[in-house]
Amino acid sequence: MTETITPFVVNIPQADLDDLDRRLERTRWPEQVPGVGWSHGIPVEQLRELAGYWRTGYDWRAQEAWLNSFPQFVTELDGHQVHFVHVRSPEPDALPLLLTHGWPSSIVEFLDLVGPLTDPRAHGGDPRDAFHVVIPSIPGFGLSGPTREAGWSVARVAAAWARLMDRLGYRRYAAHGGDTGALVSRALGLADPEHVVALHLTSLYSASATAEDADFSVEEEKRSVEAGYRFEYELGGYAAIQSTRPQLIAYGLTDSPVAQLAWIADGFKEWTDPGSAVGRDRLLTNVMLYWLTATAGSSARYYKEGAETWGEAEAASPVPTAMALFPHDIFVPVRRLAERDNLIVRWTAFERGGHFPALEVPDLLVGDLREALRGYR
Repeated sequence: MTETITPFVVNIPQADLDDLDRRLERTRWPEQVPGVGWSHGIPVEQLRELAGYWRTGYDWRAQEAWLNSFPQFVTELDGHQVHFVHVRSPEPDALPLLLTHGWPSSIVEFLDLVGPLTDPRAHGGDPRDAFHVVIPSIPGFGLSGPTREAGWSVARVAAAWARLMDRLGYRRYAAHGGDTGALVSRALGLADPEHVVALHLTSLYSASATAEDADFSVEEEKRSVEAGYRFEYELGGYAAIQSTRPQLIAYGLTDSPVAQLAWIADGFKEWTDPGSAVGRDRLLTNVMLYWLTATAGSSARYYKEGAETWGEAEAASPVPTAMALFPHDIFVPVRRLAERDNLIVRWTAFERGGHFPALEVPDLLVGDLREALRGYR
């Protein structure tokens, strides 16, 4: 194993883009029952329009140049070559901040935050709120490429992140994440509590209320139960498949770009605030990182690995944890339940935003990161 850190540049062969174009052109479209809207999944007419834009209007080379405007690197962690963005702040006393994406997301989720986080002075903020930013691609996702062995769990990723931050020379750092990234960040606090000074999370699944433990006189707890039912009976079909038979869905998603697009775009529609929707180019660049790297199956396997530990009691986290909650997210954490095994120091509920706040409401997320982590510098 090597500890070498090597610069990385995204450079997709033209042959891969030509292959994508041919596959999009030859898509076999299914029939659809009239009048069902989104209740059966993304409607054919909307997916056809988005796929058409992908083929004839979307400019991958422009997006590739945008990706390459950020310093990127690869290094070997636990036997896997891991890709990451690393941008140091011009402010010498900046706090290192590790940002971890989830599914079906990627590093694209956080790149628009890099400027305001690393250089607040240039973005109307206080330079004392500056961060050195590290954004890794989880092994099995995007530019880290597919994993080829079982055992890549949240805890294993967290241990790899601790080694990454040590390799970068950071002895004190904070961590942020939502979705899988929240699970990884919390596990990182357990794996490296001597160096993780604080956590900032937008998801905390263990704090969702059930009908058995909820206090229905409290609005937050009632909404938490309702969100859980909606996920179980309406939105969670993808999770049921990925947590039981991820290989089955991998065949279609790896072979058909429209299948991969539908699988991701449905979540970006149903889990976001209708008033702050994610732009098409950002969505398609995120999809491209799954398609071009053939990581649909390996990213889905995290659900299978995680399902095998569902129901096990979580270790109590000693790391100060700030929660930022957005009303259109798919789950509603309850503070009373969160405080059972987390050191909750801040609990902020916003009036807009959803599951991808860095893309939907970046101003709110940047502001909350600055305020929540100000006392841990």
